Amino acid sequence: MRGEAANTTLMEDTDNCDREGKYLTFSLDQEEYGIGILKIKEIIGMMAFTSVPQTPEFVKGVINLRGKVIPVVDLRLRFGLNAIDYTERTCIIVVEIEGNSGKITIGIVVDAVSEVLNIKGDDIEDTPTFGTQLNTDYILGMAIMEGGVKILLDIDRVLGEQEISRLEKAA
Repeated sequence: MRGEAANTTLMEDTDNCDREGKYLTFSLDQEEYGIGILKIKEIIGMMAFTSVPQTPEFVKGVINLRGKVIPVVDLRLRFGLNAIDYTERTCIIVVEIEGNSGKITIGIVVDAVSEVLNIKGDDIEDTPTFGTQLNTDYILGMAIMEGGVKILLDIDRVLGEQEISRLEKAA
């Protein structure tokens, strides 16, 4: 029994070590989120989108970023939050995610970028269970910080396989 408890603790520590590191934090509708810094390519100001027909409402369109066409997703709409008018603080975080045919670059619209934080494994709690009706696979964990809780996202899982496939075709 004692060996099992030690193994469970060791597994939990390993899991937290995998999640610790530097995160770019940003806000969406009064909440703070974080994405692992290694997924971030760059942060750009808002720019005009070209709409793509027959894409989900949260896909704002595509942009031309230095000669490369990149699909842009409004994270507020993806998470079912109310749409708002973009402000001078609204920006696009360009990230690289795992697609069906390898890595793809997409832009995600966020309300405002906050800061880069170094989050220790001890400060990260597992995602609470909200019942079977709510899919939380895209949440890596909850970082307990002085100012409250930051939701750490697994950006590769924020979009489903079908959605990623549609974005690859749009680009």
